[in-house]
Amino acid sequence: MREALRAARASVRTHPNPRVGCILLADDGSRLAVGVHQGPGTPHAEVDALQQAGERARGATAIVTLEPCNHTGRTGPCSEALIAAGVRRVVVAQAEPTDQAAGGAARLAQAGVDVESGVLADEAYALNEHWTRSVRMQRPFVTWKLAATIDGRSAAADGTSRWISGPEARRDTHRLRAAVDAIVVGTGTVLIDNPRLTVRDDADRPIGDQPLRVVIGTRELPADRNVWSDDAPTRHLATRDVREALKVLYADGVRDVWLEGGPTLAGAFLDAGAVDEVIAYVAPMLLGSGLAALQTPAVTTIADAWRLEPVEVTTVGTDVRITARPRLEPKETA
Repeated sequence: MREALRAARASVRTHPNPRVGCILLADDGSRLAVGVHQGPGTPHAEVDALQQAGERARGATAIVTLEPCNHTGRTGPCSEALIAAGVRRVVVAQAEPTDQAAGGAARLAQAGVDVESGVLADEAYALNEHWTRSVRMQRPFVTWKLAATIDGRSAAADGTSRWISGPEARRDTHRLRAAVDAIVVGTGTVLIDNPRLTVRDDADRPIGDQPLRVVIGTRELPADRNVWSDDAPTRHLATRDVREALKVLYADGVRDVWLEGGPTLAGAFLDAGAVDEVIAYVAPMLLGSGLAALQTPAVTTIADAWRLEPVEVTTVGTDVRITARPRLEPKETA
């Protein structure tokens, strides 16, 4: 199973589908094929492995990181493909979390296939946690990224904010950006900071498959803003309703969001119960007066503060990166 997980982890970005790996083993334990899912419309990992193995798949054991699907979408049900290929045994890590595709394990067992479920289930869940949480909540998983000084300022009194975090932290941000479906900011950030919101290399050039750029807010965006460049797709959602925006993005296949908006938009997401993770880069810098990293009317006393559980604390260059999550699960609907 660990080999199947490694194969899935090394696969290309499969937006908006999960990463899945499948290993086919012969009776003597030798490997027949390694299959991975490559994205929408391509064979699922099980079918990819079956196609590689051909007739050798008859009587084989399939090791799969996610329960084989039991429905017809852009491709047919993997449960039926495994049955048709004559696979004798299927070992599953994570159960399918969606009602639409669930039931593959039961269908296999009904057809006489030996099924074992829950092997390294926690590791499989961690591989696709954002996707799994998203389909359960029916909205994208939201990570709020912020950069602030030790005294909690995201910009100086004159509005300048470049650069609070150091070059290593900025490089780390691009690495994390590359893994998400969409980067979200508000119209204020676009109008004032004019960010590019792209994944870039050390030479400041866009690289790889770019996430969708999403701007939330009702103000008009001039055509000369960087978000309208050809470097990445952009969508302007002319609303201030966070739940409405997330509903639209989920319907369009966005499963995880990297929130880089300013303090007002971050406050709106928190007020809506729609922040699932916080990644904060804290710079060894003091500004005194300046713009606070978060603005929200919801917190008026210490008792109203959002309490977070640290997940990881590490240094990135001269900055400290803190990854934390709400102590209580955020609202599961939006």
